[in-house]
Amino acid sequence: MSISIALETALQDDVRGLVAQLNEHLLPLSPPEFQFKMSVEQMSGVDTSVFVARDEAGTAVGMGALKVHSSALGEVKRMFTLPEVRGQRVGTALLAAIIALARDKELATVMLETGTGPGFDGAHRLYERSGFVARGPFLDYPDSEWSAFFEMPLTVAQPA
Repeated sequence: MSISIALETALQDDVRGLVAQLNEHLLPLSPPEFQFKMSVEQMSGVDTSVFVARDEAGTAVGMGALKVHSSALGEVKRMFTLPEVRGQRVGTALLAAIIALARDKELATVMLETGTGPGFDGAHRLYERSGFVARGPFLDYPDSEWSAFFEMPLTVAQPA
């Protein structure tokens, strides 16, 4: 399957559909107070860039976003692929696009929060394969058994 990845607005019906499917997928996996979702309206803010993966027919099959918190920190948000395309490296391509944009923006680090438990095993493998390492909570995320945190440094300090 041929996939294209592009920056798009979250305010499209098919992206809204992906967000709804992601939210439905997450609902049984952890308590709602430990699900740190962004709405499509929040995703359309100037601090957030949304990538959409589309198949040959132009159907949206996945998404992921980069939220810039500061000149040093970006956060991966709303990573999701449709179940029928999982295992076809769509998530890998989306994450690579997010990391490339973070590098273009000269961010020092990209971090993310995701869930724990068997429902998140695939996400953990994707992040680890892509070079992310486990870390503790960041920003205002609480430290809980329901969250796993990852980071990827994008810049290396030069020796003085």
